[in-house]
Amino acid sequence: QTGCLMLRRGNLSECDRGASVIEFAMAAPFLAALLLGIIELSRAYSDRLQLEQAAQRTVERVQQQRSASSDYSWMKTEAAAAAGITASPSNPTVSQWLECTPTDGNGTTTGPPVSQGENSLAQQCPNDTDLPARYVSVSIQKTFTPAVSSRFLGTDANGNYTLTGEAGIRIQ
Repeated sequence: QTGCLMLRRGNLSECDRGASVIEFAMAAPFLAALLLGIIELSRAYSDRLQLEQAAQRTVERVQQQRSASSDYSWMKTEAAAAAGITASPSNPTVSQWLECTPTDGNGTTTGPPVSQGENSLAQQCPNDTDLPARYVSVSIQKTFTPAVSSRFLGTDANGNYTLTGEAGIRIQ
């Protein structure tokens, strides 16, 4: 005779009926938490990827223009529409700047590029021999609310995460 029938004889150590059920009951909460975590991480990654694609689509519109412009304010509306968010004064953000690489006049660089500051596309490099490089970038932010709220791992006071998608392009 095997199993728990031995209990009658006082030998409790040989009873193993129901052990697998107890082991599963102990492991089930961990497995459920792991599964929920993977699902939430996948959702957040998908949302972030959509923001990156929206920013990239906006930058691609700049590539379609035939000439450089000094006004890229339209990118804000375009990026918000592509991301499916409502534009606000602080989101999305469009940055544009000019970098000048010093040269010796013969095309040989003599130092690292020097940024001329934000919103300086209409400016010229200080020296005629500098090589200009004009850039435009867009950054879009969106709040991600997990299905299971948590107050750790980088969340804000409401248990949400801020996702960011960015893209940039040299236009000259």
